[in-house]
Amino acid sequence: MDVLDRLRLDVPVAQAGMSRIAGGRLAAAVASAGGLGTLGMLSPPELRSAIRRIRDEAPGRVVAVNVLMPFAHRRHVRTCIGSGVDVVVLGFGGNAALVRELHDAGVFVLAMVGTRGQADAAVAWGVDALIAQGREAGGHLVGTVAAQDFLAAAIAAARGRPVFLAGGIATAADTSVALAAGASGVVAGTRFLLTDESAAHPEYKRRLLAAETTLETTVFGFGWPARHRVVPNAVTERWCRADGSTRRLPAMINSISKPVARLSPDNSEAAILRLQRPTLPLLSPVAPLEGMPDTWIDRAALYAGDSVLRIPGITSAKQAISELAGP
Repeated sequence: MDVLDRLRLDVPVAQAGMSRIAGGRLAAAVASAGGLGTLGMLSPPELRSAIRRIRDEAPGRVVAVNVLMPFAHRRHVRTCIGSGVDVVVLGFGGNAALVRELHDAGVFVLAMVGTRGQADAAVAWGVDALIAQGREAGGHLVGTVAAQDFLAAAIAAARGRPVFLAGGIATAADTSVALAAGASGVVAGTRFLLTDESAAHPEYKRRLLAAETTLETTVFGFGWPARHRVVPNAVTERWCRADGSTRRLPAMINSISKPVARLSPDNSEAAILRLQRPTLPLLSPVAPLEGMPDTWIDRAALYAGDSVLRIPGITSAKQAISELAGP
């Protein structure tokens, strides 16, 4: 399969679907520049609006949606199918029945995987392609080893299906290395978070550019107790050890909080962060968005991959595509 032709891409670069950070503005800009713009996990009404925006601003390009299974409801799947999206990326779960339903609607299905077992399972579901995530990626992690170390195993598991590499992608050199090793393309998150079009809070972007390290932790795990990578802030200083491991009280609370994810209402991010405090061990996965108060930066998850240490500044999404694809 020539996946670039199948997905109508000019370059082998995809933008990660970073929750509400990756709304219609960012996904449309990436798609217009020839990459795969991917919408994050929005409410169904917002999702429909964002899909229309991509079609209006990037005509002829595919529309991709990231479906996070811990938070997905039937209405998200129905919205994707009813709106005629071209691509769905499954994250943190999936099954054969869902893949068949999407295929029946003509949707190309990718699954994000981080281990050989996850890759084998996704192939058994019948997905069309894999995203092999390395441990150095930002946000929530399925990856357990470095991206380049996992790539060969993912390609073997894919059995001829395309494999995109995610984690540590910040430059054209990173893309070239991935393609030379057999990847069909790359997925970048942090590079696109640090663009004019992302919905991340301006102070969040500034903190990322000033970061000297990242932490793999589970501290922002209330409702979603999965590993994630962030840059330090007041929360991590209070509730994480030097290696990022979570102290006992929030770790215990997070471990029993998983059912909360299914109960969280749409558009609840601001309400959640309004109540959240660095001193209280009830720390949700919500990231700070534009329009929120600056003071909330130290109570929210500042997701970033290790690539943040090699990103010099904020650019347009079009320039980010150019920097990732090369000449």
